[in-house]
Amino acid sequence: MINQCQKPTGWLGRLVLSRMNLSHSKLTDWGLGNVSVGKDAMVLDVGCGGGRTVSKLAAIASEGKVYGVDYSEESVATSRRVNLRAINGGRVEILQGSVSQLPYSNGMFDLVTAVETHFWWPDLPGDMLEVFRVVKPGATLVLIAEVYGGSKTKTAQLAEKYSSRTGMKLLNVEEHRALLAGAGFSDVRIIEERGKGWICAIGRRASE
Repeated sequence: MINQCQKPTGWLGRLVLSRMNLSHSKLTDWGLGNVSVGKDAMVLDVGCGGGRTVSKLAAIASEGKVYGVDYSEESVATSRRVNLRAINGGRVEILQGSVSQLPYSNGMFDLVTAVETHFWWPDLPGDMLEVFRVVKPGATLVLIAEVYGGSKTKTAQLAEKYSSRTGMKLLNVEEHRALLAGAGFSDVRIIEERGKGWICAIGRRASE
């Protein structure tokens, strides 16, 4: 099941993606409530999974365009189905690709989001630099997760206990701050919802 959360495949992967779309909805709303999304924004959701976050972003950026990228073929297919109308309308585009080599131009996005995914990235420092490459000067990155290092929830403590087996990289608050700052993001903010074990890390690329 952990492998399916990391990279959904087949019928079980489709089931996991459907459950993710439901279970991550409130977390996503909370995280996105901490950033500003312009109506005409160009937005990228990294690790778009089942596509629910993309659809939420498309509803907010109603005059912009939302891109989703995921390295799972099953995730891309599911996300495309969920967002079919917006795709046909030219307002959403979903591609298969890796966070380590994003298929987008330098300085393309006003906002980059990553929900329940960055702890699976293969090279966190390097991948953050790749995200930094595609954000515009003055643009924002937001990482949103329901588990993180040092959290006192049972889910987070179990995830930490077995992280050596699963490969999850559960950063604590200060490690999140250092990760964003190390990639070049400024005005870094870390917001916690401690009772639920949620974390939101926000950084901005300085204006040139």
